[in-house]
Amino acid sequence: MIPATIPTPSERRIAIHVVPAAERSIRGGHPWVFENSIQKQSFAGRPGDLAVLFDRKRRFLAVGLYDPTSSIRVRVLQAGKQAAIDAAWLEERLAAAAAIRRPLRHTDTTGYRLVHGENDGLPGLVIDRYAETYVIKLYTPAWIPWLADVVGGLTAVAQPTRIILRLSRALQRQEEWLYGLQDGQTLLGEPPAAPILFRENGLTFEADVLRGQKTGFFLDQRDNRARVEELSEGKSVLNVFAYTGGFSVYAARGGAVRVTSLDISPGALAAAKRNFAHNQDNPRVAACRHKIWSGDAFQGLAEMAAQGRLFDMVILDPPSFAKKQAEVEGALAAYGRLVKLALGVLNEEGILAAASCSSRVSSDEFFRTVHQTARLARRPLREIERAGHALDHPIAYPEGAYLKCLFAVAP
Repeated sequence: MIPATIPTPSERRIAIHVVPAAERSIRGGHPWVFENSIQKQSFAGRPGDLAVLFDRKRRFLAVGLYDPTSSIRVRVLQAGKQAAIDAAWLEERLAAAAAIRRPLRHTDTTGYRLVHGENDGLPGLVIDRYAETYVIKLYTPAWIPWLADVVGGLTAVAQPTRIILRLSRALQRQEEWLYGLQDGQTLLGEPPAAPILFRENGLTFEADVLRGQKTGFFLDQRDNRARVEELSEGKSVLNVFAYTGGFSVYAARGGAVRVTSLDISPGALAAAKRNFAHNQDNPRVAACRHKIWSGDAFQGLAEMAAQGRLFDMVILDPPSFAKKQAEVEGALAAYGRLVKLALGVLNEEGILAAASCSSRVSSDEFFRTVHQTARLARRPLREIERAGHALDHPIAYPEGAYLKCLFAVAP
């Protein structure tokens, strides 16, 4: 249930005049207005107030959610054309997002991202589906006064049996604006007594929607997992940063004879074991020898190389190494070290699948680093393909492009 202490959206609108550079950015479709882009503001608002943005000639630019706690002061909801932002508007935006994901109905998939924040016109808001359980994740307190309308719109569009609320780490620290809301709180239906089982391309996985990373599963790698399946026939596969074994199970169904899942989290590896158990009805998954290796990825790769362990495919799917621009150089160095270690346990003519989810690191920088590292190791890569975002993770602005993956053969 949503606490009665949460305020409803204010009827009063904040008038904000922005600098010319911000005018151009908004007209170009960018969803953020930063604090230093504001020239004049009618009054000091609260998180979730609607801010109406004007250009230097006092013409309407956009309307968005105001957040005085963030350097992203306004998150744009509607630009160019005026509209009443209310429950009906939210339901319409949610229905549009659901329509984009409609093709997934034909793939035996019940786990996907329904709302991808800014890229679906709802900045700071993510909604993921796990079967009939939906998880709302908030990245700004500006959505909290609108939470009842979000739940109402989601109920109308998706008919969920359960809705869970997740809060970003930064938001969890802003207790003043949470009004008693907690991370993992059940907003609709009964609290889950166990991980939620869902389907992805005909495979069954579990998601810990209350405490798991992100909202419980890395849904954005679905298409890349399917590509690994296509390349795994008869191979030995090492899945580094395996988390709960998504890539590992796909490799097994693809015909891999042996799969090793390497991760630092014993809890995640226990879930990986269970995900293999959930799919034992598939003969190839049942026949695959699955081993787990608990430990640091860099150290684990070095130990495997020292022991002479080799694989026909190595998958690298690390967490984001660069949360801010100042960390990009270090992130590229880390990717380089990781690729070098991976090549040390990869058989000749083996396949390297290397991914990055760091939005601060561009695709060009990432792919160049992978190739340069391989050349220095005297194993120049032959590309199979480059991959990006799946349809449930659309890209609507430059910072929205974060995921990239390279599939290549190392001689």
